Amino acid sequence: MSGSLGQRPWITAPATAAVLDALEGAGGPDCARFVGGCVRNALLGRPIDDIDIATTLTPGQVTQALSAAGLKAVPTGIDHGTVTAVSGSRPYEITTLRRDVATDGRRAVVAFTDDWTLDAQRRDFTLNSLYARRDGTVLDPTGQGVADARAGRIVFVGEAGRRIAEDALRILRFFRFRAWYGAGPPDAAALSACAALKGDLKALSAERVSRELLKLFAAADPREAVGLMAGCGVLGELLPPPLDLARFNGMVAIEEDQLFETDTVLRLAALLPDDQVAAGQLAERLRLSNAARDRVVAALAPTPVFKSWMSPREIRRHLYRLGAQAFRDRAKLAWARAGRTATTPQWRGMIALGEGWTPPAFPLSGRDVIASGVPKGPMVGHVLAEVEAWWIDHDFLDDKLSMIEKLKSVAQGMAF
Repeated sequence: MSGSLGQRPWITAPATAAVLDALEGAGGPDCARFVGGCVRNALLGRPIDDIDIATTLTPGQVTQALSAAGLKAVPTGIDHGTVTAVSGSRPYEITTLRRDVATDGRRAVVAFTDDWTLDAQRRDFTLNSLYARRDGTVLDPTGQGVADARAGRIVFVGEAGRRIAEDALRILRFFRFRAWYGAGPPDAAALSACAALKGDLKALSAERVSRELLKLFAAADPREAVGLMAGCGVLGELLPPPLDLARFNGMVAIEEDQLFETDTVLRLAALLPDDQVAAGQLAERLRLSNAARDRVVAALAPTPVFKSWMSPREIRRHLYRLGAQAFRDRAKLAWARAGRTATTPQWRGMIALGEGWTPPAFPLSGRDVIASGVPKGPMVGHVLAEVEAWWIDHDFLDDKLSMIEKLKSVAQGMAF
């Protein structure tokens, strides 16, 4: 035993009690324990997101026990022993104790066991190999998990290289947990193993890589972890060179200083070179959503070049052309590259203007062009584009009569 969590609300909640009662009704007292993140975060005073439970019951027994108790059982990972219980509208991931039989760096063949120590030994890090009984008693089979969690040490269970060989994604998980929970010097054995085995990342599915990478970028301050990734060559295995660590660090800094929300997609864009083709290819390779792909590509356009001293008129012109999202992204990337300087108020004002100004709709249409004497066909679009450019250059003139006069002037100068 390694202390107690006490009776936390998430432990004593009726929905949690219903799941534990169902499992213990089938397997007896202590057949089910909380495991992993909920135990770790409770020890550290961090918010509890997911409640995971480990059990000596087989998946079939778990399903039967939940159904008998009137709870929904979803076979979310049945081959690996995982059943999700739904109780009080909340999901509880329940996994049978396991030991690895064979691994290939991407997936593991497991056998079920009733040995808690064997289950702990197959987990990734000591701070994730913690269990807690429903009375709050914490159990630490590795003997290091509680101390490592409290000290911010991200240490592999057993030999680091062996854990990574079982699943190469653990390389990215090492840096992700370093970003979220790490303190003090990084574990040398872990860092060395990640560097030595970084080539194994190529065998992983794009979805697993992108999901882990974005979770890493979502940490409040991932700068040190990302710097370590770059230093040992891991980041270069995933993203196209040249990587812009300075801009990435600047992006995190301005989000922190200016109380902007953490934006994982923009942090990713900040790391990448200003190459829209390469960015699009990377987004496809990482299987990013269409919306995320489009954002990254738009954010990395080489023009227009944003400067802190742009006039309100120029800001409005860019905002109209780019749209609100791309404008904000481009402004933040330019600010991040510039760093923390005396121009911070100008950048802040630029973004505020972009958020507070609604671009007007261009008041003319093809019908107006035709009415001015231009015949139907491609010329209509050319005339309309020239008048719109004039309208933008005149700071979105709110005078339709003047615009009609300009339209007539342009139309008269065209050869049909």
